[in-house]
Amino acid sequence: MTFDNLGLSADLLATVEREGYTEPTPVQSAAIPLILAGRDVLAAAQTGTGKTAAFVLPILEILRHHSNTGYSPARHPVRVLILTPTRELACQIAAAVKTYGRSVPLRSTVVYGGTRIDPEIKILWSGVEILVATPGRLLDHVGQRTVNLSQVEILVLDEADRMLDMGFIPEVRKIVGHIPAKRQTLLFSATFSDDVRKLAGEFQTDPETVEVAPRNSIADNLTQVLYPVDQSRKADLLIHLIQRDSMEQVLVFTRSKIGASRLAAYLDRRGVSTSAIHGDRSQAERTRALEAFKGRFVKVLVATDVASRGLDIEDLPYVVNFELPYEPQDYIHRIGRTGRAGASGTAISLVSPDEVDELRGVQRLLRKSIPCAVVEEYLPDPNREPAPAARFGGGRSGGQSRSPRNGSQRPSQTFAAAAR
Repeated sequence: MTFDNLGLSADLLATVEREGYTEPTPVQSAAIPLILAGRDVLAAAQTGTGKTAAFVLPILEILRHHSNTGYSPARHPVRVLILTPTRELACQIAAAVKTYGRSVPLRSTVVYGGTRIDPEIKILWSGVEILVATPGRLLDHVGQRTVNLSQVEILVLDEADRMLDMGFIPEVRKIVGHIPAKRQTLLFSATFSDDVRKLAGEFQTDPETVEVAPRNSIADNLTQVLYPVDQSRKADLLIHLIQRDSMEQVLVFTRSKIGASRLAAYLDRRGVSTSAIHGDRSQAERTRALEAFKGRFVKVLVATDVASRGLDIEDLPYVVNFELPYEPQDYIHRIGRTGRAGASGTAISLVSPDEVDELRGVQRLLRKSIPCAVVEEYLPDPNREPAPAARFGGGRSGGQSRSPRNGSQRPSQTFAAAAR
C-alpha cells in the first residue's frame, strides 16, 4: 500500500513525499482511513512506528474545509484538541502538525507548564484550530477563560496509558466536561492495558481497535543485553562500555531526578560530555539539553522516565537502563527510544543483585529472558551485601538499596536465576 491509497489530498501527499516517506507504516495504513471515515479509534502500536502522523495527517484532511486566512479569532476556534502527558511529547506533536500542515492554512499552537503563560494567552486569543496541550496547563487556561473548547470536533488522547500512570485522568475528565459530547475521539498509545480499554469505554463510542503489534512487543531490530554489576560500580561500568564500544550518542535512564543530576555530573567529571533532563529542570534547560544531545555536542543524555516518551531522536543507537524501572511497562517505553523507524538499536541494562524483582517483572512482561553479557572486573561480589546507592539515587527513598525480602538468601544468590 502507498499513501496514495489512504484518501489524502494531493498537497498532503506532496508534503509526505518531501519528508522522505514513500510507504505508510502499518498503524498509518490501518488508522488513517478509519479516522477519515469519522470513526472513534483505539490504536496501539510500538513506539517509533509513526503514530503521530497516523492521526495528524487525517486531522489535517478533515479540517481542510475549515481553513481560512481571516484575521478574526472567531474564524479560528479550537476544533481539535490533542492531549499528551509530557512537554516533550507535546512539542513533538506540535512540530509534526506544522510540518505536515504547511500547505493547509490552519493555525496551531502548543501549551504546557514550566513556561510563562502570557505568550500562550496571546496566541490563544488570536485563534487556533489545532491545540496541543498537557492537561495541567490546559486547565489553567480553562480556569482563566483564555481558551474556549465548546467547538472541539476531534479529541486525541496520546499515550493514554502514560496519562493513567501519571495520574492525569481526573484532569482529563474535567477537560472533557468542557468539550461537546458529540465528537470524534482518538486514543493512541504505545501499549494497551485493561485500564486503557476501560478509559476507551468511558470516552469513546463504538471505537475501532487498531493493534498492529502484539502487546508489549519491541522492534525486531532492537538488541537487548544486561550486564550484572554492583550498584556502586554502575557508573564506572557505564564509562567502560562507552569507551570500549566507542559509543557516541547514549540516552541513559535513572529512577530519580537527583540520581540523574548526580550521574550526569560524575560522567562529566570523568571526561564523558553529559547533560541531564528531568522534571526539576526548566523547560528552557530541558530544551537546551535535548538539542545539545541531538546535535551531538554532548555524548550522553541522562534522563528520568519523564523522557521515556515523546523524545524523537533520529537514529539513536543506544539506550541504557542505569537502573531498571519499578514499573515493567516503563522498560518498554525507555528502550523504544532506539530502534525506531526501521533503524537498528541497542538497549543495555545495568542490573545489580538488589534489582532481582524488577528484572523478573520485565522478563515476565517480555515473555523472554534478556541476554546476559559479562565484564569480569565489574561482576558483583557474591559475598557482599548490596551497598547503599545514595551516590546516584538508586533506592525507592533516601537513595538506599533494598534488603532482600527473604532473609535466607542474599540478592546476589538469586540474581543468576532471575537472569535466566
